[in-house]
Amino acid sequence: MALWFSASAVVPSLVAQYDLSKFMQATLTGAVQVGFVVGCLGSAVLGLADRLDPRRFIATAALVGAGANASLLLVDPTTLAMPLLRFVTGLAMAGVYPVGMKLASTWARGDMGLMVGILVGALTFGSATPHLFNAIGGVDWRIPVAIASASAVGAAALIGFAGVGPARTPAPRFDPRAVLSAWHDEPLRLANLGYLGHMWELYAMWAWIAVFLHASFALTLSAEFAPVAAKLGAFATVAAGAIGCVAAGYLADRVGRTAITIVAMSISGACAAFIGLLYGGSPALLLAVCIVWGIAIVADSAQFSASIAELADRSRVGTMLTFQTAMGFTLTLVTIHLMPHWVEALGWRFAFAPLAFGPAIGVWAMARLRQHPRAVALAGGRR
Repeated sequence: MALWFSASAVVPSLVAQYDLSKFMQATLTGAVQVGFVVGCLGSAVLGLADRLDPRRFIATAALVGAGANASLLLVDPTTLAMPLLRFVTGLAMAGVYPVGMKLASTWARGDMGLMVGILVGALTFGSATPHLFNAIGGVDWRIPVAIASASAVGAAALIGFAGVGPARTPAPRFDPRAVLSAWHDEPLRLANLGYLGHMWELYAMWAWIAVFLHASFALTLSAEFAPVAAKLGAFATVAAGAIGCVAAGYLADRVGRTAITIVAMSISGACAAFIGLLYGGSPALLLAVCIVWGIAIVADSAQFSASIAELADRSRVGTMLTFQTAMGFTLTLVTIHLMPHWVEALGWRFAFAPLAFGPAIGVWAMARLRQHPRAVALAGGRR
């Protein structure tokens, strides 16, 4: 997952060196989302996540993504070759993220939330690493891109040591219409609505938090220290989500799936609404709130996936998870590209506030799911 933000993390360096337009800045992240959505939709319709060996699927996808990401070093960053390669990277990630969740779910024995939470926590930490690579690499944007590509090659080798759990079901027959149950089935629809509310906020924050911190720290810290502090702050903010994923997974299996998602979205929505009021203020306080936001904003992510795994037909779990992520990442295209316009129109003090609408809708959806009779299937009856 280090491939995901390998380009977004170096946007400040690319802007300084090549004077990238705001459109190109957003496109570097948006192209990954588009590729991921296309890949997920194709995989969902064909049922690949349920019909192929997940380890080989992940290894092949990781190698393709590593090659596309490494090719960024060979092209002019101001040309359309950059977003095209990012599109291919996103396409490859469709064979990693949802397939990994499917693989983890095969090992669940009354701890689905924790199993998927650990995986999403690892994915979250992987998504954060380019910000750390960028801080270590200094102004040379090529270093974090190269390290991210090498990380994906390592992942392709490591996944071969993973086993498939006993809960794996036989491959289902090919049925492209099966994916429609994700929306026709009411409990699945409510879980997906909660996920969509979560995704409205998540990737826009992840994609733009480094730029936000850089702008704020530039007003309060020295010119030499501000860029490094912003990169490390962005890494800490995103990486902290790994803690939230694992902790929420542990708690959700014991307290309830919908209860944890409602609490997490309430906290993250409040952070989105009010984080801008700290812009240009105390760097320590701003970073502390960002880390709280980073923990809460992704803590619920795995629980939406766990809910789908528990509510869906066991033979179609991979397809349902892939389609869920496809819908969510389609929505992220909107907020990622709206962020620069919100910054221009509202300033950094209020630019993140519109993201709070997503968690509000998500809270409503999960509250409705909590009242549904089939919610007893969640977390062993713990709603």
